[in-house]
Amino acid sequence: MQELLPADVAVARPPRGHYPTMALWLDEQIWGHRIHPQSPWLIFLECLTVAEYFHRKGTLLDEQGSYYPLVFHPLRRMHLRNILWNNDVIKDLENERADSNTNWTTWLAWMNENAQNLNDNDFSYLKPRFEKFSDFAFLVGMLRDASVEGESNKRWTSRFVFPFGASAIYEDATLDGKRDYVNFTRTGELLYLMLCRSASAPELRPYLTHFLAGDNQWNKLLQVLEKAPEENGVERKHSYLPYKAHPSFDRLGEDWLRLFELRLPNFDVLNHLVTMGAFHVMLYHLQVAAAWRGKKERITFLCEVVAPKKTLVRELSVINFQENNSLSGEAIQAYLTQITSSDDWLAAMQLRTQQDQYSKCVEILKKEIWWDIEEYEGAEDPAQLLEFIRDKAQHRHQQHAGEVHRSYGRLVGLVSRRATTKFRYAPTDSFLKTLIFANVPQRMELKEFFHLLFERYGLVFSEREAKQVIEEEDYESKPFAANAARLEARLSSLGLLRRLSDGCAYIINPHGLE
Repeated sequence: MQELLPADVAVARPPRGHYPTMALWLDEQIWGHRIHPQSPWLIFLECLTVAEYFHRKGTLLDEQGSYYPLVFHPLRRMHLRNILWNNDVIKDLENERADSNTNWTTWLAWMNENAQNLNDNDFSYLKPRFEKFSDFAFLVGMLRDASVEGESNKRWTSRFVFPFGASAIYEDATLDGKRDYVNFTRTGELLYLMLCRSASAPELRPYLTHFLAGDNQWNKLLQVLEKAPEENGVERKHSYLPYKAHPSFDRLGEDWLRLFELRLPNFDVLNHLVTMGAFHVMLYHLQVAAAWRGKKERITFLCEVVAPKKTLVRELSVINFQENNSLSGEAIQAYLTQITSSDDWLAAMQLRTQQDQYSKCVEILKKEIWWDIEEYEGAEDPAQLLEFIRDKAQHRHQQHAGEVHRSYGRLVGLVSRRATTKFRYAPTDSFLKTLIFANVPQRMELKEFFHLLFERYGLVFSEREAKQVIEEEDYESKPFAANAARLEARLSSLGLLRRLSDGCAYIINPHGLE
């Protein structure tokens, strides 16, 4: 698995004027604007807001040769959202058991007074669409039950219905109707750009087009609640993915394509798309960090199949996690070192006076990382200045991009603290199932499966792969053989593995081709 160096496929960075409030443009130059901790479902929903716009425009997954800026117009669907999430009075009316006309009159009057973020609070268009008010109330309750991330988002403007199709897709908003960057941090926009730049984009396009067309009864029910389709949304712009191509983009596209090709029933594929989307953003984050840091060894994940007692696999997995978790912070420091090793910086350090050196260094930092000098109160000394920048950059990084590996790893089911106080790689059943669905189109011998996971993602379960990445003095085969045996038993109990008469164990994808 040979990775490209970021410089090989770099996109020209945007002008500072596109980000007037940006005080330190550093993480963004390495990974893009912006890669932040975010739940996998919210990443997916945010990605869909971009995809839905370009589906309307007819250029889905096609940047048309323009890598920056990303400009799109996500829909707000405030009539639908008021009906679903800002409408608790509907339960009270149903409990009062009044006649249908009375309930309609009361409800329409209440909505006229209480609906928010609309130019027109008239919901009378709904009455002719339903035989009885109770039918309307039942539909609203049913759709409300199909919420995504419902427990984590209490604010009604940040509640999301399950993405049954284009009619269910809208952007996050604050209570006053403006865009909110708490739930939609822009990472979903980066996921969309990664898909655009994957080699599988042309093959993925028909599947996403079919999904966004929403030719299903659930999407049609949502359309019943809409007043009229919005012509356009508010302009959003300036998401930035720094690379035209990367192996992680291609693997993401390949995995999504294979999942779509399974043609799982109903909307079952979405959970797997969500998991693989966040997993590949995490892989991109680590692989780019490793490239900037100058790490020549491949990124690997020593995975423990949880055992009753502490094992060597667990100990090594903890160390492996910590090493991987430090990579992005090391990349930040390596980026700054690259600046201080540049010809311009070295020339500045040759100037006659310290004040001249300091002034030139400030000029370089303003140009390279858009740093705002007004926050610096130290001495006019290049060494102190650089120490301040390194500390500030690291602190800023740890608040956002530095949390991506741990956060995404836990949320997709790769990272765990089960049976210990320290994080390590211990995949869940659901994550293992997604890996099988994305990689096993038909039955596959278990050792071949282990090899595929190692070559494709760096996941290590068995002794053969472990021997390739662990130092000889730390390696023992028996703990990893036992680890592989536990995984075999676990997959067998899930109905995803069989041992046949030839004595070989085979991974089984129940939705794959036999």
